[in-house]
Amino acid sequence: TALPISLSSKRGMSRFSPYVLNGGTIVGVSGDDFALIASDTRLSEGFRIHSRTVPKLYTLTDSTVLGCCGFQGDCLTLNKHLASRLQTYKYAHRKSMSSSAIAQMLSTVLYYKRFFPYYTYNVIAGLDSEGKGAIYSFDPVGSYEREVFRAGGTAANLLQPLLDNQIGFKNQTGVEPEALTKEKAVALIKDVFTAAAERDIYTGDGLVIKIVTGNGVEEETFPLRRD
Repeated sequence: TALPISLSSKRGMSRFSPYVLNGGTIVGVSGDDFALIASDTRLSEGFRIHSRTVPKLYTLTDSTVLGCCGFQGDCLTLNKHLASRLQTYKYAHRKSMSSSAIAQMLSTVLYYKRFFPYYTYNVIAGLDSEGKGAIYSFDPVGSYEREVFRAGGTAANLLQPLLDNQIGFKNQTGVEPEALTKEKAVALIKDVFTAAAERDIYTGDGLVIKIVTGNGVEEETFPLRRD
């Protein structure tokens, strides 16, 4: 027999969700002749750490890197879909897709899934047609813009004000803005992720930085707190 409505409502009901937040943080920064993107390596769910060695960076071409965090299943699916389309493009045109074209393609892919969107935070780092660094940030349904720097993920609210202050020179008086060098950008990224790991339980364990220049993609690693 069916339970009375009042009794069944008291017992509650288990709800299924197709999404899980696996945490993680990504930051992209661009300069005159480089772009870099960084992520931590912690993969977690709630108060459980599934892995300490899962970076959220995907090298799409020799001049473009995607930072993608959120629901790990959607991150992997989205990256696999993009890799397939990039391979098809390369076979058809005998060249790799440009960073700006990849940003437009990702926007189209996200918009196509707008009624059941990918649960991902996406940032692209690459070089434009003039060899200058470019950062593209996206919302869940494909709206995007080119920026100089952008943070995404669980610690974005902590890191974006730091980037605004240190790179955008906002909320400062008597300070002359100066060009950002690759060395200063890398040092700043290490500092902001160290700060984020102190405050955000979903960010930590390790830091991976991918630097895009005219010579290709370089990679650096840096340890973060593991508790």
